[in-house]
Amino acid sequence: MCQSGATSSTRSGVAGNVSELTAAATRFSSRTSGVGHRATVSMAAVKPVIQFIRGTDERVVPDVKLTRSRDGSNGVANFVFDQPSVFDSSRELGDITGLYMLDEEGTLSTVDVSAKFMNGKPSKIEARYIMRNEREWDRFMRFMERYARENELGFVKN
Repeated sequence: MCQSGATSSTRSGVAGNVSELTAAATRFSSRTSGVGHRATVSMAAVKPVIQFIRGTDERVVPDVKLTRSRDGSNGVANFVFDQPSVFDSSRELGDITGLYMLDEEGTLSTVDVSAKFMNGKPSKIEARYIMRNEREWDRFMRFMERYARENELGFVKN
């Protein structure tokens, strides 16, 4: 998925932890009704975001290239962020610790992240997210569909 519309397929490295939920995603409420006590859990919609530093959303939308094996058993997503906003705030907020993709299902993450420099200044970040099975591929694609919808991105199959 990319902003310009030219995207190829990708599959990424480290498997995401789909059970991890952000605190904002879950709201617990207890209700007492006459005889019994009932607890309900409701999921609030969480805007899909990408972060390099936990708690700080990346404002730059990446180019994403996807590749997938012919049998669909694995794949890779390669992200390229040109002049990411994290460079503006990383001195105050701390080091880049990975790439975190957060949505209503939880968090996908990878530590396969590198910064590229031009004339001694950081210019882009490249990250690689590997999906090792069809379940991880499907989960990643659900995240990207939400992220693309939120950021008005298109998908082009090559």
